[in-house]
Amino acid sequence: FLFLLYFLGIGKTTLIQKVTQALKSSGVPIDGFYTEEVREGGRRTGFDVVTLSGKRGPLSRVSSDSSTSRRECRVGQYVVDIISFEQLVLPMLRNVNLGSDAEKKICVIDEIGKMELFSQAFIQAVRQMLAGSGTVVLGTIPVPKGKPLDLVEEIRSRKDVKVFNVS
Repeated sequence: FLFLLYFLGIGKTTLIQKVTQALKSSGVPIDGFYTEEVREGGRRTGFDVVTLSGKRGPLSRVSSDSSTSRRECRVGQYVVDIISFEQLVLPMLRNVNLGSDAEKKICVIDEIGKMELFSQAFIQAVRQMLAGSGTVVLGTIPVPKGKPLDLVEEIRSRKDVKVFNVS
């Protein structure tokens, strides 16, 4: 059974954190990551990836350079740090269900969005996890707007996914 949340607006990370804490305090094995705003002087300067085991690293930062390198992955004013993202997230995704059936965990993925989808290795790891039996995912995907994101639409259309709109 796959469980995927679809969030609108602000507060999705706070909700993910509260659900995660409730599951952990109930003794449910859980692993994964969430994204968190980075603010300096009251201004958002980027996003960090925070794993449920407490590791943190940059996902993106505002670029002060208006010229863009071909190799730079950007979403609006943010430059995505794919290397940092992959170093934090990929080991967790690949190991989340290596134990016995009794040790299977819930995997939190906040979120599967434009920034994260610059990583082909992340896309592959998510697909492998979804193809595995017994994986329970608590995740967030963006509201459809503009050009569809292939993996997001693939997830949204799965028969074993329950999508909730939260506003």
